[in-house]
Amino acid sequence: MARSDEQNRLARERARENILQAAIEVFSERGVAGAGIAEITRRAGVAQGLVNYHFGGKDQLVAAVIDRWFETVLAFAQVEGTPDEMLAAIIDGAIGATAFAMPLQRAVLAMQQQPLTHRLFAESEQRYADGATAAEDAVRAVFRARGAEDPALEEVMLRSTLEGVFVKYCVFGDTYPLEDARRWLHRRYGLPEPDAALPGVPASYRGEEPRPRATAALRTDTT
Repeated sequence: MARSDEQNRLARERARENILQAAIEVFSERGVAGAGIAEITRRAGVAQGLVNYHFGGKDQLVAAVIDRWFETVLAFAQVEGTPDEMLAAIIDGAIGATAFAMPLQRAVLAMQQQPLTHRLFAESEQRYADGATAAEDAVRAVFRARGAEDPALEEVMLRSTLEGVFVKYCVFGDTYPLEDARRWLHRRYGLPEPDAALPGVPASYRGEEPRPRATAALRTDTT
């Protein structure tokens, strides 16, 4: 029986998403320079020619990965509730995504730093400039509603802290105390203590476990 147009459309969407997810994994493990289309399509379970069909080539596939990262990050500010509930949701969303989307985060961190992909990152950043401005304004509005004296500075400092957590988690992986960091941020902003840990987020440290050293350098496998 011939497939319907809707079935064909869904099959194309699945193939595209499979390629994108496989690219995220391979870029995270090997970097863009060390990632081949053959390996990406093998993991995706599709023919190599589908990369050109869906994306146009490797550079466009890299750009699609970066776009996915911006979409993920900008979604943090799209929350509702009281100002405290919104701030807690922003913090929890960022911490949760740091754990859940680690291959994506690690791949894009390397892309930001490498000359080979810096142009592609800058172009994607420009495409999402309006969204980034809107997200920053939304977080500033939360701090303004909470009575902050300088909402713009509060937004910058929260973003800087969350970016620092993300970078450290890229370095240390599951040995980094993400849940502890989340709860510290809740206390820092006078928010209620979370009732439960976030799904997929590494648990708090026990006393006998060594904490990661702040001076550790980025692993070479992130580039």
